[in-house]
Amino acid sequence: MAKTVSVNDLNSVHTSPIQLIDVRSRTEYSAGHVPGTVNIPLEEIASRLEDIRECGQVVLVCKSGKRAQTAACLIGDSRDVSVLSGGTDAWRARDLPLVVNTRTRWSLERQVRLGAGLLVLLGVVLALTVNPLWLFLGGFVGAGLTFAGATDMCPMGIVLCRMPWNQVGRNSQRVNAECCR
Repeated sequence: MAKTVSVNDLNSVHTSPIQLIDVRSRTEYSAGHVPGTVNIPLEEIASRLEDIRECGQVVLVCKSGKRAQTAACLIGDSRDVSVLSGGTDAWRARDLPLVVNTRTRWSLERQVRLGAGLLVLLGVVLALTVNPLWLFLGGFVGAGLTFAGATDMCPMGIVLCRMPWNQVGRNSQRVNAECCR
């Protein structure tokens, strides 16, 4: 397990030469991150080790600290790596500034979970009140989630990333980089 650094300690040494890396998804990072952090999502850590300093302190940040601990294990003991205890949740709780790049507050993954859950719930309610064939809606959603897990391609995520609330700019046609990987 990597050593941890508290919000107070990080805030007081924030000007010293340390590298701050936020390991959350691009959407989560855009919704609010510690000033000075660089975004390297957890799933990219192993392939981007050259972007992480070999000398000097590296502090990993995520929402609560769990993903940052996982990233620290992936980086290994060859670097001076610490994890921000409590993550951006703890940073926000101390009323410290966050850099916000987008209007969305929900990660794409959270939007998919909500959408899938609502569709299954709707299918069950309609099957009980209207027609039992509505149970197939839940089966369809389950098949879609299975496909997404097996292929790492989520059709619902692709549709959601094109929604107006996930757009980068008001008049921009470009969507968040996370959406169209």
